[in-house]
Amino acid sequence: MTERETTLLQALCEANAPSGFEDETVRVARAAIGDVCDVGEDHLRNLYLRRRKNTGDKPVLMLDAHSDEVGFMVHSIRPTGTLRVVQLGGWNRATLPGAAVLVRNREGKWIPGVIAAKPPHFMSAAEKERQGTPEIRDLAVDIGAKSAAEAAEVFGVRIGEPVVPKTPFEYDAEHGLFFGKAFDCRIGCAALLEVMRRIADEDLNVDVIGALSVQEEVGERGCKVTTNRIRPDAALVFEGCPADDTFGEPYAMQTKLKEGPMIRFMDVSVISNPRFVRFALDLAEKNGIPAQAAVREGGGNDAAIIQSQLLGAPAIVLGIPVRYIHTPACIAAEQDYEATVELALSLIHALNESVIQSF
Repeated sequence: MTERETTLLQALCEANAPSGFEDETVRVARAAIGDVCDVGEDHLRNLYLRRRKNTGDKPVLMLDAHSDEVGFMVHSIRPTGTLRVVQLGGWNRATLPGAAVLVRNREGKWIPGVIAAKPPHFMSAAEKERQGTPEIRDLAVDIGAKSAAEAAEVFGVRIGEPVVPKTPFEYDAEHGLFFGKAFDCRIGCAALLEVMRRIADEDLNVDVIGALSVQEEVGERGCKVTTNRIRPDAALVFEGCPADDTFGEPYAMQTKLKEGPMIRFMDVSVISNPRFVRFALDLAEKNGIPAQAAVREGGGNDAAIIQSQLLGAPAIVLGIPVRYIHTPACIAAEQDYEATVELALSLIHALNESVIQSF
């Protein structure tokens, strides 16, 4: 990866943008790609990237990645000054107590806080015995206030404000690893933006339109709008997907770090177009690009929306493996990002009207 790419990935991952509050991701992406694409937004904050060499008379290939991250919203302020929150997206709840967070206040400033964890010194034997996964409604975000009035008047916290993990981005260049938050799907956003940059001046057999869609973590809501606006004939969906190489049976591991993008045949939300999946896997093998086939028993993604809207465009998911997805701290690999970009470019160069019709 170039320094430009790693700098962009850091900016995307450190953007504070849970579902419904994607403005920071959009600002970073606009600044990064506006020199080579025509960029526009809608009222949901979906971001559209149109290649300037599109002709308007070729099949439309949609590139999708989602700009939101799992987060929280302030539900109310307790008398103690701690905040009750609701989740935006599905958290691994067992990882939350003790996590550092940022809370946006009425001035737009992100103030620090921590998800309260009762010290074992104050726990009864019974409490210690039953420690486990907390309910979201039982969590308390502590910003240091001593009362509800202080939280509202001094700290400026309001109902409806977003909350995100406070996790800095780190790049271990020696081992080709990234550490941070929101790799689902900011690493997918970074890959999409890099692909759009690399094809900006190429003559292609498809018109390519990128979309950074919003609110994926709460039901793929933004993609319903982007699909209807773009009206694709086919789509590549970039994702940060859950790696499975640190648990489970080795024979069943299908999304390992440093073994390339995961291309799924199905998950809970979609059965991907099997002909398009096989085309992508065969192309990866032909071009010596590492890729992993997967059948997922959980999860969902924007391909489900794209395949079921309008005329049902074939869509596949290029998933970059992320360890410990939907937690405050994740790990991803540089070479998986690079392989994903290379495979996407190979697919774009291979696609034309007849190939798309064969799916």
